[in-house]
Amino acid sequence: MADTWTLVNPHMGNKTLPSWRDSSQTPPPSLICRLDHIVMTVKSIKDTTMFYSKILGMEVTTFKEDRKALCFGDQKFNLHEVGKEFEPKAAHPVPGSLDICLITEVPVDEMIQHLKTCGVPIEEGPVPRTGAKGPIMSIYFRDPDRNLIEVSNYISS
Repeated sequence: MADTWTLVNPHMGNKTLPSWRDSSQTPPPSLICRLDHIVMTVKSIKDTTMFYSKILGMEVTTFKEDRKALCFGDQKFNLHEVGKEFEPKAAHPVPGSLDICLITEVPVDEMIQHLKTCGVPIEEGPVPRTGAKGPIMSIYFRDPDRNLIEVSNYISS
């Protein structure tokens, strides 16, 4: 393991820092600005794309030959089918291990009705929670791989 590493940031210039394990410094919060994508390992890309497109309205896209992604807003879920993952990959890719919160502008009550109409059981909610930017109202349900999906609205004060 190296004793130092170089931080390359166009806004701050290059800095040589001690190994992150030995450093008592906390980097400035501006190192990361947003989430781009998450890789989701699934049992069936077909079932996953059908669920997320029909239930949550995500756009299914194909990239790099025949890879699939679910796009929404400025983010996406890249899909890896278990046993057919692309490198590099998570150390232990397992379907059903994701627990994620998605924000919607659709009122939670309308989401509940939509999920019921589509035959998707609600596991919990609506319940108040704390989101990244403040209080949210959430409902929870599972996708075909049993990932826990939380869909929420920010609560106006």
